[in-house]
Amino acid sequence: MRDCHYISSSVLDIEEIREIIQNNKSLALSEEAVYQIEKARRYLDQKMKENKSPIYGINTGFGSLCNVKISTENLTKLQENLVMSHACGTGEKVSKPIIRLMLLLKIQSLSYGHSGVSLETVNRLIDFYNEDVLPVVYSQGSLGASGDLAPLAHLALPLIGKGEVYLNGEIIPSEEMLKKFGWKPITLQSKEGLALLNGTQFMSAHGVYALLQSNRLSIWADVIGALSVDAFDCNTSPFDELVHLVRPHRGQVKTAERIRKILAGSEIAKQVKQNVQDPYSFRCIPQVHGASKDTLDFVYKCFKTEINSVTDNPNIFADANKIISGGNFHGQPLALSLDYLAIAMAELGSISERRIYQLVSGLRGPAFLVDAPGLNSGFMIPQYTAASIVSQNKQLCTPASIDSIVSSNGQEDHVSMGANAATKAVKVVENVNSILAIELYNASQALSYRGAYKTSPVLQKLIEEFRKEVPLVKEDVVMAPFIQKAKKFLQNYPLSDFTFE
Repeated sequence: MRDCHYISSSVLDIEEIREIIQNNKSLALSEEAVYQIEKARRYLDQKMKENKSPIYGINTGFGSLCNVKISTENLTKLQENLVMSHACGTGEKVSKPIIRLMLLLKIQSLSYGHSGVSLETVNRLIDFYNEDVLPVVYSQGSLGASGDLAPLAHLALPLIGKGEVYLNGEIIPSEEMLKKFGWKPITLQSKEGLALLNGTQFMSAHGVYALLQSNRLSIWADVIGALSVDAFDCNTSPFDELVHLVRPHRGQVKTAERIRKILAGSEIAKQVKQNVQDPYSFRCIPQVHGASKDTLDFVYKCFKTEINSVTDNPNIFADANKIISGGNFHGQPLALSLDYLAIAMAELGSISERRIYQLVSGLRGPAFLVDAPGLNSGFMIPQYTAASIVSQNKQLCTPASIDSIVSSNGQEDHVSMGANAATKAVKVVENVNSILAIELYNASQALSYRGAYKTSPVLQKLIEEFRKEVPLVKEDVVMAPFIQKAKKFLQNYPLSDFTFE
């Protein structure tokens, strides 16, 4: 039987989300969440009976049609029309892990009781999550300002028996899915369609996914960087604690400490060096990696706030007897953070590629890390591949958040473009995984030319495990399969030896 995570008003941490995903926990509403959802819905229903004046999104049109009053008998049709008309996504299909995060985060946001949705609607979303029914969502279509309208419309379509879902490895019509489970389509009540479509869950899900990957890759960057330090026969004095205590940026200090611990016991590190100084890509690992760590901390705080927020519109405050039309759906905090995340991760890839370049240069080992260079090209072209990816990251890191475009007939005249920032950030993170895999491939090869001296015990263990997947290269071979294996190695190898906690 699966463990269960109860959705409540308590703070949901990003590490808690990682645990929910890794342990495949099911979801359920806490008693508190049920109470808050039902309370808001009762308040809204009573308000509709008492108040015949226009209330945005509840008995009016949407966007620039906000002044068009809708009759009571058409309110369900209004909400269904909203969901259908806004399902205008295109481009690549969003990956299943991110769709699952979208469902989780939408449920969390609706559970606070400021959205006015019915308990039945929230429970059906929970059913989708628990039964691994994943709506087909497309990556393009959101401006990241009136919420992630198009992607969230696709997320909501299956509730009313429209659109498509992933089920048991196949894409099937939602109508067929409902029949399989014996579920009836949800009849959307006033405001429910808008509550489902308004919100930042597309951006937030991409951001949480990117953060979880980035935190892992940040550790890998330190580990592989330390391996390259020994593989290039570098001085370890730049990692001395005294250097970093006089410029105590938290990430810098933390990185230097990790490098020291990783290299503890290294015979290579203890040898007297002929080179007084090493290139910046080795010497400045704490400063560069550390700055990226500090950026990840900033982004983490932003997303932790966001995933514990109510981001649809209007907001319902039953206790204060108010329904307020605001702008919590605007993705500007996320857009800026996602751009910052992409830049920080791109820099980890950039400095990694410089280390790759130095390793194959022939300055401290054979040219291109292979015997008989000339007859063999060795590791010449993996560096090309890394350089190509680094340049693509530079292009992807052009900020989306500085862009805006007018929509909805001028009503929505400033947008965040956070959805574009989100998809770009995920691509940058995936690219960094590839670059670090290539560095691991190169550094493990370069280490074999350090003679009889060994690296540290933890790195020796790492290389021994890596060699089970990727062999030393004695002469030219097809490199692509080994790069792919190196990427999988980074995804699957436990990092417990390097967290030092």
